[in-house]
Amino acid sequence: MSQHTPSAASGARREHDFLGELELADNCYYGVQTLRAVDNFHITGMSMSAEPQFIRAFAMVKKAAALANRDCGTLTGEQARAIAAACDRLIAGEFHDQFPTDLIQGGAGTSCNMNANEVIANVALEVLGRPKGDYDVVHPNNHVNCSQSTNDAYPTAFRLALHAKIAEYVEQLEALALAFAAKGREFETVLKMGRTQLQDAVPMSLGHEFRGWSVTIGEDVARMREAQTLLLEVNMGATAIGTGINAPEGYAQKCVDYLAEISGISVSLAADLIEATSDTGAYVQLSGTLKRSALKISKICNDLRLLSSGPRAGLGEINLPRLQPGSSIMPGKVNPVIPEVVNQAAYYVVGMDVTVSMAAEAGQLQLNVMEPVIGFALFTSLRYMGNACLALRTKCVAGITANVQVCHDMVMNSIGIVTALNPIFGYETCAAIAKEALQTGKSVHDLVVVERKLLTQEKWDEIFCFENLIRPRFIQV
Repeated sequence: MSQHTPSAASGARREHDFLGELELADNCYYGVQTLRAVDNFHITGMSMSAEPQFIRAFAMVKKAAALANRDCGTLTGEQARAIAAACDRLIAGEFHDQFPTDLIQGGAGTSCNMNANEVIANVALEVLGRPKGDYDVVHPNNHVNCSQSTNDAYPTAFRLALHAKIAEYVEQLEALALAFAAKGREFETVLKMGRTQLQDAVPMSLGHEFRGWSVTIGEDVARMREAQTLLLEVNMGATAIGTGINAPEGYAQKCVDYLAEISGISVSLAADLIEATSDTGAYVQLSGTLKRSALKISKICNDLRLLSSGPRAGLGEINLPRLQPGSSIMPGKVNPVIPEVVNQAAYYVVGMDVTVSMAAEAGQLQLNVMEPVIGFALFTSLRYMGNACLALRTKCVAGITANVQVCHDMVMNSIGIVTALNPIFGYETCAAIAKEALQTGKSVHDLVVVERKLLTQEKWDEIFCFENLIRPRFIQV
């Protein structure tokens, strides 16, 4: 039985809008306009209920509007109290199952806004001891949506929800950065070969590599917080296009002041409400910043896959946790499944960034009608990358171990270590040593110390000790 089909136990009620009359189950708190949206939009299969922060944000917006309207005399004290009480229940997590509207919809978010208006109206009626649908007392449009339109209520709720979801994502980023930093300390004394263009370069410590990943993720924490601040400017009071039509004098500032108090977020009223109603620049900036973060984490996952490749015919410098069999035909094979799945989450974010870009460009004149798909793109991208970071930290990074001897042997067998001899012998001589080592398979050590006797063993040990390899100092003979 669908959510809006009347049942014998619950009974039914009839509601109307200017298109006609429809029947709803009486246990539904949403109304006729939500029902039309449910019937019209079967796009993602993901409803508002999947984004509780969005529902809470709508409730905060509607509560702030009710209190401001009360102060302006456009709602009675009883109506405002009932609406505010209903909003408090939504903020606390109640009635979230009453938001079946698909996140992608036509109408610039009108269906989401009306879903919130109808649920809040019917909960408010219940608070007052009245039956659902008794809209003469509290009406979804006339009272819950008083002094508002979708064009200011929806983007304001969207920004509040995004602000909260960014905070959740940043929390995961910070935890991931700390996990890499911890591994950096653990692997501080593990000597390994650095590589550029997949070719041997110069030595480093495995700790250096992991610490570098920690730092680069930490940089994106700062960038995400910068993008978060762009969401603090809202257009409440703009109503349809930014002129403030149907809103009483002083309402906009009162509403935003109440919203800051209710949400605990320092939102401010946009200086130009016409500009703010059509502008989606903050979403483009956020999407680009999130893409940057996703791509950098994906690059790290590529590195983890390379460093753990093998286990015997690859680099094999590190071991990733063995989580599941990796093949239906090759016994014993284990795949780097967590880095792989994080890669895929990052690719999704890249695709959604293109979606946000196209949707931002597609807005015409005084409103961007594509904001619902921007919402879907950003909500899902933040959620998926947050989940990816959690999986990467708990199921991969925390359990990584180092193959210390493999790392050490690769350094000492590498031709790249000849670079450390440049200040002593010069580039041409070192290039000749490298060429002979490559052609003969002999080690740089044997050519320099044993055969050519260019260095004593003591001087070799001084140059190629662990401390000098990872923190080089200038040595001459």
